[in-house]
Amino acid sequence: MAYSITPSDDGKYIIMKVTGNFNRQLAMQYNLESHTLGKSLGINRYLVDLTEARNLNTTVEDYEFAYKDMKTPEIDRTAIVAVMVSPGDHSHDFIETVARNAGLNTRLFTDRDLAIRHLLQAG
Repeated sequence: MAYSITPSDDGKYIIMKVTGNFNRQLAMQYNLESHTLGKSLGINRYLVDLTEARNLNTTVEDYEFAYKDMKTPEIDRTAIVAVMVSPGDHSHDFIETVARNAGLNTRLFTDRDLAIRHLLQAG
């Protein structure tokens, strides 16, 4: 498991790239680091690349992540998040549903260009 967090070349969004399996605790660590960088740069849009990562959480853990973990003050709940996933990987589907139901602006994509377009046009 590895990850990187960097601003995009144009400085309009933060890119988080995760490889390998991850769980709720790791996802929260990555999100906290991403949002800390975003706040320091005045950016509230995030491209999360999970095309080489698999969510190992149970549905209960996904629910708790969206409704409990992501309510910490360090997380910008107004952020726009585009999550890129591999076409056959459905391990991220439920977290999109519960995140959106919890009021987070999160959407899954399998196409990078569409994800970036969403980030730049949203809001």
